[in-house]
Amino acid sequence: MNRNSRPAITPVAIVGAGPGDPDLMTVKGLRRLMGADVVVYDKLVSDQILDLIPTGASRIFAGKQARNHHMPQEDINSLLVRLARSGRRVVRLKGGDPFVFGRGGEEALHLAAENIPFEIVPGITSSAACTAYAGIPLTHRGLAHSVRFITGHLAKEGSLDLDWDGLADPETTLVVYMGLTNLETICDQLIRHGLSPDTPAAAINQGTRPDQRTVQAPLSGLAAAVEEADLVGATLLVIGKVVSLAPELDWFLPGQVDIDDETGSGD
Repeated sequence: MNRNSRPAITPVAIVGAGPGDPDLMTVKGLRRLMGADVVVYDKLVSDQILDLIPTGASRIFAGKQARNHHMPQEDINSLLVRLARSGRRVVRLKGGDPFVFGRGGEEALHLAAENIPFEIVPGITSSAACTAYAGIPLTHRGLAHSVRFITGHLAKEGSLDLDWDGLADPETTLVVYMGLTNLETICDQLIRHGLSPDTPAAAINQGTRPDQRTVQAPLSGLAAAVEEADLVGATLLVIGKVVSLAPELDWFLPGQVDIDDETGSGD
């Protein structure tokens, strides 16, 4: 081999792992995962999906959570470049969808700036999957004509600077990612800007996973109900009239056997 030659670069696959249930991972995402030499994964990727990583593939944890970054984003960006240039097949595995509050765009831009080829494999975002598993339609005739997705993280300056007047729309379903820490502020601001304190609301914890828990309460009481339930970890907030349908549509029993796995005795 010519000493000046470099390993061929395989496109980095930025893969959405979905919300946690491994059966909700896309076929293409699973193919990329099964063909990986190295997987750089986030905190929100479930253990069941990590179990699908090939035995011979290297695993690198790059998890982040509020005020506790195991690996800063800049270091993750640089790591992906180094791994790609080593000639290995790299999968960047991210919970949910890479382009929905997943910083997948930042990583793709860095790869592009370094002339590293990449592909985006979408995943089912938690706002679609977790609400479905909790029996909450995002839209429903007569209850909600639109949906808004926001993040409940504080901005760099420490404020939660959102369009509260626009968000306090009784005809819209509001879905809040990463809003657990600032839940009380979010509820108070929505009520202060005109949303009824009686608006149905829910917090879905560990959605689509065997330990899924859902707490429902009026908007004015959601923060207290969540505190009483002692929810920790990945939690999605859903605020709007569609939450009122959950008692009738909540079909998912955490830990239940998958329908496709059930077998009859034939007796």
